[in-house]
Parts: sequence; C-alpha cells; structure tokens
Amino acid sequence: MKMTVKRRLSRVFSLAAPGLLLPVLLAGCATAPPRTDTLDYQAYQQQNDPLEPTNRVFYAVNDKIDTYAFKPLAQGYVDITTQPIRTHVGDFITNIGEPARWANFMLEGKPTDAGTAFVRFLLNSTIGIGGIFDPAAALGYPETDTDFGMTLAIWGVPAGPYLYLPVFGPSGARDIWNLPVEYFATPMEIAPASGALTDFGYAQTGLHLINTRAAFIGPIDQVKATALDPYATFRSLYRQSRDSELQLIDERDTPVPNPWAHR
Repeated sequence: MKMTVKRRLSRVFSLAAPGLLLPVLLAGCATAPPRTDTLDYQAYQQQNDPLEPTNRVFYAVNDKIDTYAFKPLAQGYVDITTQPIRTHVGDFITNIGEPARWANFMLEGKPTDAGTAFVRFLLNSTIGIGGIFDPAAALGYPETDTDFGMTLAIWGVPAGPYLYLPVFGPSGARDIWNLPVEYFATPMEIAPASGALTDFGYAQTGLHLINTRAAFIGPIDQVKATALDPYATFRSLYRQSRDSELQLIDERDTPVPNPWAHR
C-alpha cells in the first residue's frame, strides 16, 4: 500500500513539477519598464507575465510537440471517428470529473451546482452506462463546470502571474494547483489500487488529451494563422475564459431570496 501511494505521488509530481518550478527560474524573468514610462509600465502590470521569456520558451517547445505529435494524432483520431463518437467520449470523461466538481462546488458554497454534479454522476454512471451517454442533461441537469482554481478564486486567492506549463499549456500561479488536486479527486484514485485501474487511468488521460485536442483543431489553427503574436493571444484567451467561467458560476448559483423575509 505504501508503495502504491509512493507511485501515485511520484506520478503526480512528475506531471506538476515543471510548472511548480517555474517561479524559481528567475533568470527568465521579464524586466519591468521604469515607472516613469507610464503606458509601458501599466501594460506590463496588466499582462502580469513576469516570467514571459521562460514562458515563451515553453510555448515554443509545446508548439513543436503539438505540430509534430499531438495535432497529427488528433487529426488521425478525427479521421477514424465520427462526431457522435467523440461526443460520447467527451461525456465519458466529463462524468469521471463529476466527483471533483461536486467537491469543489461544496467548498465554494454553491449547493445547487453541487447537487447538479451529484445527480449527474449518479444518473450518467448508471442509466448513462458509465457516462457514455448524458441522460442527466435531458432530465434537466445540464453540465456545470468548476475546478480547484475556481474554488481558490471564490475564496479570494488572486490569480497570480501567468504561467505556460510544459505539455499542459496556459495556467497561472493559482490554477496550477488543479493538477494534483484534480488528479487525486478522480474515482480511479479513490478506488482500491490495482494494475488494471492504473492502466485505465493512463488510457483515460491519453484519450482525454487527444479528444480535447481534436475539438480545438480549428480554433488553434485560426489563432496561429491570424494572430500577430499567438503567444499573447493564447494568454489573453486563457484569462478571458477563466474570468468567464468564474462569472458563470456566480450567476448560475445565486442564492434565492426567502419570499417570507419581508412579510
């Protein structure tokens, strides 16, 4: 049992360590412009990307890996599958993440969304045949999304500087904690350890990466083809996406006023 835990910890930190070590790479820090250059200094502060030189190196490395490995695999995957099959794969992967979403919604004080995540996992794991189908959505329980980074944001933890992680891509000092937390919150890690379960976990992770990359072939190609600075565009899109997700959580699960309060 101790060896199993040790292997799991080793696997998690082998994935997360490159990003966790980024703040140490001070030699790759961008130099802030003098405060007297008001516009440049404000732009530097707004970007909040003090590790930009190092981040750009990792972006360039990831771009090469994507160009020669992930994108061809994703295109081949699209060629041999249909959109309904990829949708079912996405539903299956989403269902695996429902326990983590339930826990995060509870920590965020969002009981309605937590209830939705719980019901979705219950219905889709049974009637939906392990999540391959999504009957919960048809019954009025649509997919809701959150993660530990959103939980920290709701607790008031600032986003922190932008980080571009090897393999994983855009992130931030706050969002980087999704890696170990979301990993340990999956049903495969909660269940008793076994060789078959470990192999399933690796297969699920690989399928998740390919299925997700296939969904973004068009948008990523468009950014690379049209943006003057793809790195800066991806940075902006990532931050906009995270801000939008946080806003949706707050709007979707707003406490309903007590109708008897003013009587």
